Amino acid sequence: MDFILGLSSTAPPTPLKVALVTANGSDTAAGTEVTGGSYTRQNLTVGAASSGATSNSADLVFTGMPAATVVGIEIWDNAVTPVRLWYGALAASRTVAAGDELRILAGELDLSIS
Repeated sequence: MDFILGLSSTAPPTPLKVALVTANGSDTAAGTEVTGGSYTRQNLTVGAASSGATSNSADLVFTGMPAATVVGIEIWDNAVTPVRLWYGALAASRTVAAGDELRILAGELDLSIS
């Protein structure tokens, strides 16, 4: 888990980036990423995994959002050609209006391997 989250010496290129999606992806295809407004992927900060789990250790703040319904997130590495490392649906979708901010508070983005 620490490897895939960029916390070991042989980890994927960091910082890892959190993307918001309006349609969830699958094991073989990425979801439909939010576009427009001032939306940009945000850097993910996490602590070392414990018992195969961790969460974001800093707020993720997406400002200047376009009007959208966000249904999931994806986590990408920071390679020249980025690789998607994680994906998942939100527990509840979030609808934002143009210009709104979407915030995922520290500790709200749970990552685990089971």
